[in-house]
Amino acid sequence: MRCPYCKTDDDRVANSRANSDGTCVKRRRECARCGRRYTTYERVEERPLRVIKKDGNRENFTRKKIVDGLVKACFKRPPSMDQLNAVVDEIERELNERFETEVPSKEIGELVMARLRELDQVAFIRFASVYREFKDVSDFVEQAGMVLRETRAESGAQRQQSTGTPDSQ
Repeated sequence: MRCPYCKTDDDRVANSRANSDGTCVKRRRECARCGRRYTTYERVEERPLRVIKKDGNRENFTRKKIVDGLVKACFKRPPSMDQLNAVVDEIERELNERFETEVPSKEIGELVMARLRELDQVAFIRFASVYREFKDVSDFVEQAGMVLRETRAESGAQRQQSTGTPDSQ
């Protein structure tokens, strides 16, 4: 580290201490040439995630866009803002684990749809209609039918597990 006073790059670390959440290390340094002390901060370099849009353009990942999409899909629906923020936290964590620097927008949309499908099926259909660009009512009916079939299959499996006998539907 170069001394801010005499510009020499010969110093020693006199004291180091991490901040309370462990995201930063504060170091007190002493210049070997002039003897003056100064403070430096060391942080993990944040690598911004870039989103590759359908048209090939790239833009910085914005958490707010996901939140806005979820809020619109869940308008007048039961999920709370805390639940939506938890969903966005999960999505953001998964994106950072799976992708180094760039993520296709399709991946983000699919993650949002998967979480919405578990959280609220009506919100899922709303989001899917925009995300998948439904052209007419048949697209909407087809997607709703898939959700309905999955829901019936899941409830049938749950009944079978609780009674121990095959469902008679």
